[in-house]
Amino acid sequence: MLTITVLYDNVAHEGRLQTDWGFACLVEGLEQPLLFDTGGKGDILLQNMRALGLDPQAVRIVVLSHAHGDHTGGLTAFLAENPDVTVYLPQSFPANIKDTVRRAGATLVEVSGPADITARAHTTGELGGQIREQALALETPRGLVVVTGCAHPGIVEMVRQAQAELGNDVYMALGGFHLRDANAAQAAAVIAELQSLGVQRIAPSHCTGDAARRAFAEAFGADYLESGVGQVFVIGAGE
Repeated sequence: MLTITVLYDNVAHEGRLQTDWGFACLVEGLEQPLLFDTGGKGDILLQNMRALGLDPQAVRIVVLSHAHGDHTGGLTAFLAENPDVTVYLPQSFPANIKDTVRRAGATLVEVSGPADITARAHTTGELGGQIREQALALETPRGLVVVTGCAHPGIVEMVRQAQAELGNDVYMALGGFHLRDANAAQAAAVIAELQSLGVQRIAPSHCTGDAARRAFAEAFGADYLESGVGQVFVIGAGE
């Protein structure tokens, strides 16, 4: 059983939580709780976690997708609350973010190529050109779950890399897909490619854009899952 809780998003879902531009989610059910991205503001991240009854000090792993502030801005406040973590970030990250991790006393792991984070959690490694980004690939009883912060290198490319690396079917892709400026034809092409890769379920949010999210909803039907801050996805063998 794997549980993914969206902690930070500009897309609303749970009314009592704060929305803000950015993304973060908590993965539970692995060997250790894992925080993927930290949103833009640490106070909002921590307040949302507490409102959901989630303990920041229980987290043992932090994975950062890329260096933009709406995904790393909450890091300093989170590490002040809980420095007893291992932080996996792309090797291309600026020195000041790496220094933040070291000064807090956390363990820093710089990621270049594909790597194992735990037995069932993996990174695609750095992808893309000008904006380097890694995705999180989770092994579940239903297949791979691919989590992206913004998917600057392209959501199709990131899903394809995860699939090539681990050789499994992709059950779900979720997170930011960076399609808010895409026109209808571009969004349709991305949807078609994801479907051709066998992605079964989809849960886009953050920078995907409302028009693209509507296109995904139409294309995937019952396999389109609403996302947003406070949404909880539970993936189990019988789900």
